[in-house]
Amino acid sequence: MNWMYVFWAILAAFVLVTAAAAVVALRSRRELPPVEPADELLPAQEPTDTEVFEPTDIDLEPAPPVEPEPVEEPAVALEVPEAPASRLARLRRRLAGSNNARARGLADLLSRDRIDEDTWDDFETTLITSDLGVGPTTELVTALRRELAVDGVSDPAKAREVLRRELVALVQPDLDRSLDVTGDGDDPGVVLVVGVNGTGKTTTVGKLARVLVAEGRTVVLGAADTFRAAAAEQLTTWGERVGVETIRGPEGSDPASVAFDAVSRGAAENIDTVIVDTAGRLHTKTGLMDELGKVKRVIEKTAPVTEVLLVLDATTGQNGLTQARIFAEVVDVTGIVLTKLDGSAKGGIVVQVQRELGVPVKLIGLGEGVDDLAPFDAEQFVAGLLGE
Repeated sequence: MNWMYVFWAILAAFVLVTAAAAVVALRSRRELPPVEPADELLPAQEPTDTEVFEPTDIDLEPAPPVEPEPVEEPAVALEVPEAPASRLARLRRRLAGSNNARARGLADLLSRDRIDEDTWDDFETTLITSDLGVGPTTELVTALRRELAVDGVSDPAKAREVLRRELVALVQPDLDRSLDVTGDGDDPGVVLVVGVNGTGKTTTVGKLARVLVAEGRTVVLGAADTFRAAAAEQLTTWGERVGVETIRGPEGSDPASVAFDAVSRGAAENIDTVIVDTAGRLHTKTGLMDELGKVKRVIEKTAPVTEVLLVLDATTGQNGLTQARIFAEVVDVTGIVLTKLDGSAKGGIVVQVQRELGVPVKLIGLGEGVDDLAPFDAEQFVAGLLGE
């Protein structure tokens, strides 16, 4: 019966262990915090009567533009042109330097111990090759032979003085070489500058503006050479350097219209002088020459043209004289500007062109400098020709 006791002992132990486990589990459960029940999902809310604004309903004003701070341009220093009086001495020295060989040749011929017919022939040849022309050369030689003994002179200085005096007479120092750049009443003076291509016409206009500014005059430039855009640009640059306004039009526009606008501006602003640059024209082109006459007529609807300057290249010789004749027939030239009167130029062209047109050389250009344009002076010109 022992096995029965064992069985019951085991069963009793199993029951005790099970009961103990149950008690421990119950205590653990009581010590845990209560679990909150999950919130119930709220039902979807119905839209209210509140007004819904669409983006297009909002009046959005653009932000005001931010103005950039002005940047001050550096002031452009205007050039101060050289005074005309001081130019004469400088240009005379340059002319003397470029004619030294010719001057020495003339002086040497007249200072020989004996002046025979061969000497006079050489003398005439030297003068003619200086573009003096046959007529003026014959007059000069005749006057010299009359005053100098045919057998020569003992004093070369006397021969040189006679030569100088006779050359001055040929250049006609009594001609009025003043520039008419002043208008009547409230009208500005109007200077029309004409010439063929390549003579330095536009450059001469710019240099003339510097001459007038140096004299204290107010100036407006008219870029009526509308066939070359570069001409208007070039003239504008010349004007800006001395504070002078340039009136210009589109490339290919009517030159007469641009000239009219320039003169009108000068009249409206009480400008002293308006200088009008025209297109370089071949004297053989009739249509172009007729157009030049039109430019002058249109200008004179506003103010009279007070000066017509013909620009000639001093190195062209006889061709320059042909040009001078044709231009004088079209626009009534009142003065000559001789450019490039150094280097290969021959001073005798001054005498010929004055006789051909019956008008004086008023300005001469020597060199490429901005102030290498000066009033013509007969005495100083001859002194330069003789290398003095």
